[in-house]
Amino acid sequence: MARILSLGSALQDIYLIDHDDLEPTAIGEESIFGKILVGSKVDIDKLSYEVGGGGVNSAISFARHGHEAILMANISHDSAGDAILKTLDKEGVDTSYIKYTSAKSTGSSVVLLDSKKGERTILTYRGASTKFDDFDASVLDLIQPDYIYITTLRGDIKTLTKFLEKAHEIGSKVMLNPGVKELERPSEILKLLKYVSILIVNKHEASELVPGTNLEELLYHLKNYSDTVIITDASMGGIATSGEEIYRFGIYEDVKMKDATGAGDAFGSGYLAAIASGKSFRRSLVFASANSTSVVQKIGANKGILCGKEDLHPMPIQKL
Repeated sequence: MARILSLGSALQDIYLIDHDDLEPTAIGEESIFGKILVGSKVDIDKLSYEVGGGGVNSAISFARHGHEAILMANISHDSAGDAILKTLDKEGVDTSYIKYTSAKSTGSSVVLLDSKKGERTILTYRGASTKFDDFDASVLDLIQPDYIYITTLRGDIKTLTKFLEKAHEIGSKVMLNPGVKELERPSEILKLLKYVSILIVNKHEASELVPGTNLEELLYHLKNYSDTVIITDASMGGIATSGEEIYRFGIYEDVKMKDATGAGDAFGSGYLAAIASGKSFRRSLVFASANSTSVVQKIGANKGILCGKEDLHPMPIQKL
């Protein structure tokens, strides 16, 4: 098994779940939760407290797969932080590198979830996960991870650069899943991809980095920057290259979606969990898709994460 360090956010997710009051209403091409009036009081069917954030979700995925999972994230000494630590301890994630701040509360999200259609709107207070400039890349000398999985650092290119350069120095492989803030500075991200072994983005994010209107064009350009590139496209599946092989893949299974929260994290961390276990490129893509499919069938960003021992059925995947 591998030693994998996750860098990213740690949040408490508070779900407000209802079967009729949160039903989306179309306005032109957009949808809103149209049955809630300003000033009204709405009875919610169910309340659920979960934990999430890219750092937490990926670390849980690696731990369930049997890897030595380590998380670097920022929380505070409060009830939300306690809930996150309790969950991570239960999952067997090493939390000794989590940092505490008194300046802000632990990040939290309120998820308004329509239980009929699985649609949701997320209101996020990032709190302690707003900034990552207290992360010290020199700890990599101590941790010596085989892989580093980095989700959004809220546009902190300076900290990202330090970790990428240090990872390169000590021989750790990096998988990067950049967020909106990072993609606002595409030229800087492209320059840093020389340190990234595995890049995962969705179709829209890929188009923020390189020219192209379809998956093949986007992959053609991005494969010049990283050894392995994965581009997902929601229900259309995605495309990926290992530098030697190229696959076009569909979805693992057409299921009723309860909650899409964490689907992207499940795909990315699922792929790395499988590839770090010695699975083939093709098999790792299949597991990633299965992991994401499992997550959207449960409420919460990580309850449905698989452990890697499941019997997987075939899915649409074609070598190009």
